[in-house]
Amino acid sequence: LRSFMGLGEAALFVGAATLVADLSPPHRRAEAASYFSVAVYGGIGFGPTIGEWVLGDDRWTLTFLVASGFSALAALTVLGVPRRVDRSSVPAATGRKPPLFHRAALWPGVVLASGIAAFSVFAAFLPDYSRTVGLSGSAGLFLVYSAVSLTLRLFGAKLPERLGELRMVTIALASLATGLSLIAAVPEPWALWVGAAVVGFGMAFLYPSLMANVVNRVADDERASALSSFTMFFEFGSVVGGVMLGALGEVFTKRAGFLGGAVIALAGLYAMWLMVADSAAEAAVAGDGPDRALAPAVALDDA
Repeated sequence: LRSFMGLGEAALFVGAATLVADLSPPHRRAEAASYFSVAVYGGIGFGPTIGEWVLGDDRWTLTFLVASGFSALAALTVLGVPRRVDRSSVPAATGRKPPLFHRAALWPGVVLASGIAAFSVFAAFLPDYSRTVGLSGSAGLFLVYSAVSLTLRLFGAKLPERLGELRMVTIALASLATGLSLIAAVPEPWALWVGAAVVGFGMAFLYPSLMANVVNRVADDERASALSSFTMFFEFGSVVGGVMLGALGEVFTKRAGFLGGAVIALAGLYAMWLMVADSAAEAAVAGDGPDRALAPAVALDDA
């Protein structure tokens, strides 16, 4: 049953992300992805809170019924979603069959996975580690992280287009590494509060900028394939980060795990500048401007 749920989650996420990209003007896709991620991370943030409140001591059946009710409500909202996208103003599709794994998603996906892997140690170790430095728990820390991240996704959604995708991902990964390094280096409550805010700042800009980078470099008929390939790296980063950094924390200390997460974030930063091309720069070279065409993406994919 859990595997069956995984199929539904994958279809929902890829379908929604593809539709968001379809409905967005080419020069505002990172902004749209930022708004979209508010819904994703908002659900992840509020879901456990509602679940614990309904569960109480042992109301398991009621909890799963309420979760099913939320799924049914989500299904009903689909009735208000556009069934198709008018693509009359964009270049015609190439006629090629979309690949099972899209190469345009590979290196942006690796960079995303590095950020998710680094964040996984923050999420996994913080509850226990916070008590060792004198805090009563980590709920407030996660609240600070969520508040910073969601606020920036809402009110800073236009920054990736203004400053550039790669520049925003650089800020994101550098912030993530800085926050984790601070938590690892200073075992004091204030360091955890500041570190949580800095990590939230970094995670706010990681996914939207990378998603826009992928979408802007593929043809319309390959968009779903590219986004499916790209979002797969969420799970890849979670698994790799959980296993590697979890083992590091068990063998050494949780502080070593936080430091390992910072190193992985910096490795992702290096990989980005070495391997990821800026889609805006490609469009500028091709002379497409803000309403960029897809010729550069097709050329890159055929190289």
